[in-house]
Amino acid sequence: MSYRLDEGHGRCTYHIGVEDDGCHSVLDYSAVSESAWVLESIARSLNAVVLERKMIQNEIEMSDDGKLKLVDNINDVLVVEEPPVLSSGIDGFNCEDEKEEKSCGDDEEASKKKTVRKLSAADEAYTRCELTIQRVETHLLDPSPLSLSSLSRGSSFADGVNGAVEASTLSNLERLKLSSPASTTCRKEESKVAGETNDTQHTVNTVEETLSTRNIRVAVVGNVDAGKSTMIGTLTTSFLDDGRGSSRTSIMKHRHEIESGRTSTSSSHLLGFRHSGEPIAGRDKIRANKMKTEDEIARESYRIVTLMDLAGHEKYLKTTIHGVSSGFADYAIVLVNSRHPPTHMTQHHLNLCCSFGIPIIVVFTKIDGCPEHALATSKNELAKLLKSPEIGRRPFAIKTEQDIITSMGKLHTLAPTIDISCVTGEGLDLLRKMLFSLPKRRRHEKKVDRPFEFLVEDTFLNVPGVGSVVSGFVNAGELNVGANCNVYVGPTNDGTFLKTVAKSAHVARINTSHITAGQSACLAFSLNKELRKKLRRGMVVVQESPTATKEFDAEICVLKGEGTTIRRSYQAYVHILNVRQSAFARDIQIVNNNALGLPPSHNAKEDTEGIVLRPGSRAKVRFEFAQRPEYIRPGMRMLFRDGRVRGVGIVTGIPQ
Repeated sequence: MSYRLDEGHGRCTYHIGVEDDGCHSVLDYSAVSESAWVLESIARSLNAVVLERKMIQNEIEMSDDGKLKLVDNINDVLVVEEPPVLSSGIDGFNCEDEKEEKSCGDDEEASKKKTVRKLSAADEAYTRCELTIQRVETHLLDPSPLSLSSLSRGSSFADGVNGAVEASTLSNLERLKLSSPASTTCRKEESKVAGETNDTQHTVNTVEETLSTRNIRVAVVGNVDAGKSTMIGTLTTSFLDDGRGSSRTSIMKHRHEIESGRTSTSSSHLLGFRHSGEPIAGRDKIRANKMKTEDEIARESYRIVTLMDLAGHEKYLKTTIHGVSSGFADYAIVLVNSRHPPTHMTQHHLNLCCSFGIPIIVVFTKIDGCPEHALATSKNELAKLLKSPEIGRRPFAIKTEQDIITSMGKLHTLAPTIDISCVTGEGLDLLRKMLFSLPKRRRHEKKVDRPFEFLVEDTFLNVPGVGSVVSGFVNAGELNVGANCNVYVGPTNDGTFLKTVAKSAHVARINTSHITAGQSACLAFSLNKELRKKLRRGMVVVQESPTATKEFDAEICVLKGEGTTIRRSYQAYVHILNVRQSAFARDIQIVNNNALGLPPSHNAKEDTEGIVLRPGSRAKVRFEFAQRPEYIRPGMRMLFRDGRVRGVGIVTGIPQ
């Protein structure tokens, strides 16, 4: 049903009692009505409502030779519009079970008798039904479906739809009937829905707004044994871990990751919240053994937290650096195993997040069965790391909800710490409330008026039935995909861009024709087999004709730490958003540190071989890529490393 709603632009029609070849299924009224109730409950779980429910009888009759045939007189066909579950008035819901001769009041009884005279419940009364279903793009509609037990013949239908009546009113759904079939969203200016839980009015918001303006991206880093994947799996699936890795297997991508327990690639997972802060359960309420997909979570959520699972092993440090550089994280969660003191990898992750200016939340995991002295030692060691000059954070323990409120707005000076256990569930509620309370830090909606810029993070060269697909992040602007949407993809190895057509797009597995800044999306291109081979990670998709460059100027700051000497011809691996490539320094110019108020220790030194940069130095450096041109523009944040992170900076210009 979700697929049919996507393909029908938010609306689809089900024909119950009709075979695949168009023949009548020869079902009686009770069987068709039962199937219609089940379909309506499934629609409820997908944030959809039934706009129209037509029962049709007397289309076929028995001929003289004992065979069924269509009726000769079309006027004999009986078409009755029955009230569906979610689009009838409140007074009409309790009168659906017309065949049990129950009284629902004088008005209802009169209407029921009238319907009984029209529709026949006899076995020979062959019936079919037409259900028109419309998706409601709002988290405010209670997504809980009707239980299948309530749809059985032995139970009262009124009991099953009692909650549905409270969640919707006739006036709200009339707006849907008046809207065009192609409309899939409810505009903020046109409609408001009353929230039953808090008696306040909330503006109806679309999935597009939820995935852009209310989507908080959180990078999850930590040492290899800290339990990053287990925590993400427990939060997103709503299942506690069994202590042997059951939660992490639900989110890992590769077989070797499941076998070894070590994450080697970066992946993103959605955690949804309703208006009240209640998390969206990862388990489907109808299909108990099936987990909810990303599109189902996105449609039910008011706010979304995108958890980016990054590798913790030292062997995959470059993958983690790239994930933080290109992830546009609003916040970072640093996990620490409470049973062991923080390691050098924990220090690297803290320095990495601070170099990008990302606020930090520290989570101590595996506190179930952890000795008190071991936990105290881990906290003391971490406090020393946080208070060091390179990081400059003060630990703040989160014990109650009031502590969460206190820490909000002070995350650039405080580092909240939370103790959790994914086995017992201790501390998980506080962590969820902390994630829900985090304010949006990156305002991508302010970049909508800028030229369209899509950063390619992964490529899929031959998707069956689609063609070449790229996934990535919309950094600026907006795009309406279609047959007339011409874009440029590149640069290729020779610095040129490929002109193609963006024919379709997906956001959180939802088919859409419009993508905007702040969304993680997939784009499908019209490219032949030869051009597909030129696609790679690190490319950019733009609408205006762009240019690539091999040289760029940047103002850098060498990080303190191990001895680092940077001089002319110094070669390092550069990360600029999604771009990563080796580059070497062609020219170095000293920045006037006195004007910046920096101490003399930050000054760059000059020897017989030229300017030498030491830890803490600032300078303007012209870099040159070693392999191929890249798409770079002023203002992009960069990071360079030669095994470990050596410095950060900002691109200031592109040589002509």
